[in-house]
Amino acid sequence: MNKVDGTKILEEQNCEEVLADATEDELHELKIWLFKENVRLKMEQSELKHGQDALVKEKKQFEEEMKKMTRELEFEQKRLKQDESFFDKKMDILKNAFAQLDVERKKLERDRVLLEAEKRVHETNARLDKNMEVAELLFQGVNSQLALKKRYRDLIKMFHPDNIAGDHEMVLVINRIYDELKTDYEMGKRA
Repeated sequence: MNKVDGTKILEEQNCEEVLADATEDELHELKIWLFKENVRLKMEQSELKHGQDALVKEKKQFEEEMKKMTRELEFEQKRLKQDESFFDKKMDILKNAFAQLDVERKKLERDRVLLEAEKRVHETNARLDKNMEVAELLFQGVNSQLALKKRYRDLIKMFHPDNIAGDHEMVLVINRIYDELKTDYEMGKRA
């Protein structure tokens, strides 16, 4: 009787009936089959126990790895938070520095514009002073109101801006000096 036969017999009939009706050979075969079945079940039970132990071991190892990974993740999250905080601080410093640079750039631009304006004023004053000296030299030797008028007309013809060698600033200076000298002659300061 093989495994299938023994199972079949036990399924079909009650154990007591099988034992009562069976011959000695059948009982011997049933005994062998039961022994083999018992050994097979013990081996499967041992394998199951072994598998269960392996699963428990794997579960513990997995839990330990999960704890380790959780700790590493928490550490990395803290480090990331610190890095973000550090980055934010750096960004604030950079923003402040750029704002300060912008303020200083604007101040420097204002200073440059003021300096350029002062430079132009200084150059204009220097030119006017030079032109004044030249114009005074041009009017030198004039001793009457009539000579003043004649010299004025001659100088205006020479320096008029419509001429090729005309100079607008020089005309302004000549006009100013002429007005001063004319006023002086009219008031009798010059003789």
